[in-house]
Amino acid sequence: MTSTPPKLRSPMDRVRQVLLFEVGGLVLITPPFVWLTGVSLIESLGLLAVIAAIAAVWNALYNTSFDWVEGRVTGRPSDQRPVPLRVLHAIGFESGLLMVSLPVVMAWTGMGWVEALLADIGLAVAYVLYAYAFNLGYDRVFPLSQTA
Repeated sequence: MTSTPPKLRSPMDRVRQVLLFEVGGLVLITPPFVWLTGVSLIESLGLLAVIAAIAAVWNALYNTSFDWVEGRVTGRPSDQRPVPLRVLHAIGFESGLLMVSLPVVMAWTGMGWVEALLADIGLAVAYVLYAYAFNLGYDRVFPLSQTA
């Protein structure tokens, strides 16, 4: 472990990251969700917007905590995260969100728990892939050396 505090994103940079991530997710994920589940566009958009709001809070907490721990343990800033750790990061984010979102999906859509779990897992898989690509791109477009 290193005693040097890790270089973290500024609060405004984190807000930009979260907003871009959530808007992009809604645009990319809602159409296939509607098609695969049969839930109406309006209901799907509402559900995914509620999950996006929950995810926005989780995103800020999870990413800041993950970046802090990674920086303390490795001394490396988050924009230099290696691929295996990026995969672990994305899976950890979506797993935590899945625990919170499953009851919301069930209540919002009236799906049984198995159907809602499958729908939620589908969302999680889609968002893991999206999160990996988005965060890699975000780190390249907005490196810490320019934002912190």
